[in-house]
Amino acid sequence: MGLTEKQAGSAKIGGIRGYGRAFVDDFCADLPAGPARCRTVGRSRPARVVERLHEPCRPASRGRAEIRRRPRAAGVGGGATPARLVGLWALQLRRIAPFWPAHLEALPYDYAFLSSPVVDPAFVTEVMPAFLAEVASSKLPGIISLGQFDTDCPSHGPMIAALAVHGQRPVILEASERPVVTRAFGVKKSGSTRKKLRQDWNRLSATGSVEVVNDRTAGQVREAFESFLALEAAGWKGARGTAVLSNLDHAAFVRRLIGTLADQQNASVALLRVDGRVIAAQVLLYCGTTADTWKIAYDPAFARYSPGALLVDKATEGLFAVPGIESINSCSDGSGFMAQFWAGRRSMADLLINVTPRNSLAFALETARRRAYYRLRALRNQLRSRKWLSRPNSKPGSGMPPASNE
Repeated sequence: MGLTEKQAGSAKIGGIRGYGRAFVDDFCADLPAGPARCRTVGRSRPARVVERLHEPCRPASRGRAEIRRRPRAAGVGGGATPARLVGLWALQLRRIAPFWPAHLEALPYDYAFLSSPVVDPAFVTEVMPAFLAEVASSKLPGIISLGQFDTDCPSHGPMIAALAVHGQRPVILEASERPVVTRAFGVKKSGSTRKKLRQDWNRLSATGSVEVVNDRTAGQVREAFESFLALEAAGWKGARGTAVLSNLDHAAFVRRLIGTLADQQNASVALLRVDGRVIAAQVLLYCGTTADTWKIAYDPAFARYSPGALLVDKATEGLFAVPGIESINSCSDGSGFMAQFWAGRRSMADLLINVTPRNSLAFALETARRRAYYRLRALRNQLRSRKWLSRPNSKPGSGMPPASNE
């Protein structure tokens, strides 16, 4: 029986799912030892760590952390048993104003696209209650904001169950679906979208020699990433001050992130070039058999050819042409252009949870503030949509927007 759209989008990739392998390796290199099931590790390193029994992580060859676990039969006692790291959750401590209650933010940095914790699926029913109990028993705020939480991931159900034990349930601020595609399902091979992609490619090819390059060697990734940064800064994000290069601290952080991941073959930048000139750049992150289309930028001078859409389409084709990648996550919502040529979906939600047994005034205030924010944002988007539709020659479905995903 074939996969449905929902099943294809929800196909589970085995192993620990996460995007901060460089951080995890560095973090595990000096993880403290000691008997504990769940441990909060200082605010300077915003992580919640679940350990099976105890054992410090030991540096392995090539700078990687080696985490070992030896099973212990039930009823067998005596001595400590080595264990492995089975869960990690990076959280930010946030306060919007001096007088406003603080909360924890599960999107660990400004350009993150997933707030779900990194958990070994084999231990998810133990890890999630331990995470929430640790936060509740600590001096940290009991309010956690879960923006872009993957509700199809294995940790969602155990989290809901752990909250229910104390009579709590998440506040759903917004639900959405994220476009995804797998090797077996999801690439739309016919229809008006596919026809327009072919037309745009042919028109672009008429302007010069067109090529798509996705070199995963570390040096080439760093060089290609600089091309991405320059393109983004030269476009509308640069004009609005939201490009990465608009903030020097952000730029330094992201350069280090991509460089470290590139050293581990976990990042690349696909480039669309015309006569050697880069006109679009797609940053890709890799985790196991999944690729994530993290950020994209294009040259406004070529906007009429939809270069972002062309690049993503050709990059998808290239990733699936060789063994290794089984699925691609768009990192964007269903309103983005990727939804037009990827049929798979994953269920996402922006949630707010209270991990303490009692409802608090702080949680009520933060809930009211966020609901007001989401309503105002929805109104803004409606007004923007009406303004776009009122422009001459702008018809719904008339063409693929060349804009990039945020």
